[in-house]
Amino acid sequence: MAEQKRDYYEVLGVEKNADDAALKKAYRALAKKYHPDMNPGDAEAEKKFKEASEAYAVLSDPEKRRQYDQFGHAAFDGSGGASGFGGFDFGGADFTDIFGDIFGDLFGGGRRSSGTANNGPMKGSNVRTSVRITFEEAVFGCEKEIELTVKEECKTCHGSGAKAGTTPVTCTKCGGKGQVVFTQQSFFGTVRNVQTCPECQGKGKIIKEKCTDCRGTGYIPMKKRFAVDIPAGIDNGQCKRMAGQGEPGVNGGPRGDVLVEVIVGRHPIFQRQETNIFSTVPVSFPVAALGGEIMIDTVDGKVIYEVKPGTQTDTRVRLKGKGVPSLRNKDIRGDHYVTLVVQVPDKLSHEAKELLQKYDEANDDSLNAAKRYQETKDNASSDSKDSKKKKKRF
Repeated sequence: MAEQKRDYYEVLGVEKNADDAALKKAYRALAKKYHPDMNPGDAEAEKKFKEASEAYAVLSDPEKRRQYDQFGHAAFDGSGGASGFGGFDFGGADFTDIFGDIFGDLFGGGRRSSGTANNGPMKGSNVRTSVRITFEEAVFGCEKEIELTVKEECKTCHGSGAKAGTTPVTCTKCGGKGQVVFTQQSFFGTVRNVQTCPECQGKGKIIKEKCTDCRGTGYIPMKKRFAVDIPAGIDNGQCKRMAGQGEPGVNGGPRGDVLVEVIVGRHPIFQRQETNIFSTVPVSFPVAALGGEIMIDTVDGKVIYEVKPGTQTDTRVRLKGKGVPSLRNKDIRGDHYVTLVVQVPDKLSHEAKELLQKYDEANDDSLNAAKRYQETKDNASSDSKDSKKKKKRF
């Protein structure tokens, strides 16, 4: 008696309303787990792999899935197709079309060649470097000069890599395509695999006699100086991109870019948060008490600020538009927030002390507050004792 087949959705472990992405994800996991190449000689793993492959082949095809949902396994019984899946007929489907992309991801191959070589133009690599600037240079922008070693076309061979008087020849292994195609027998039959040609490394050309100056690379490392335009408002760790100044491309492709990371030095007074600047300014006690003008340092220079009478320490004030310009629009700037810290003098002259004492006496006499409290406490204690003595005499 033939073994009863399990439900295809159950085999893949998905719901009946699963979309194509869910089906592919489920099958990918099962294929990786039970593939014969991963489990050599394991009959049970091979059986589960065949079962999962059959389920995916049906459910991934909209028409076959519709038939299966309507009739179940009976939709494919008696088809007469030699399938290897217990009577299931793929109808001449190409296994590399159905499973190629999955096994290409899992095992590095399996998709049929489209006939397009991979030796087309490719952009060159990016070059990374860094430059140090001051806090003010980051705020207002500047121009810096850097020196880099980059590859330049060899003047002897003009980038061909071949010795003078010779030229690169077409690779005989790949016929100039840069790729080689080979077939491999698998569970699904013959599978075509495409790989980069090992002889020419995908270039399609082979240099028989190499240029002695560049050793066949076509390029020579050279030191070059670049002027870097640092935009106003750039922050620490951000990069300035210099397009087309990096490493040369491959097979006629464009050059890469130069990415210059900006390292901003610390400032002794200012601190930055996005486009706002923060600082702390000391204020004398008389100015804090009576009010008056103080000088505040900003990135634009000193500005005069009017302190209100009775200003308390840690009061924060805002200088609008005195912050950092926006990278998108240098005309839009953040603000400068200043924390006012009232300073208490640690040394006073005799005259200053007398004046301060008179000031205190004219207000709440805070200097003698503790003394008055103690006197009141002593008087209360004395009155209590006298009251007790009177009671005893009575």
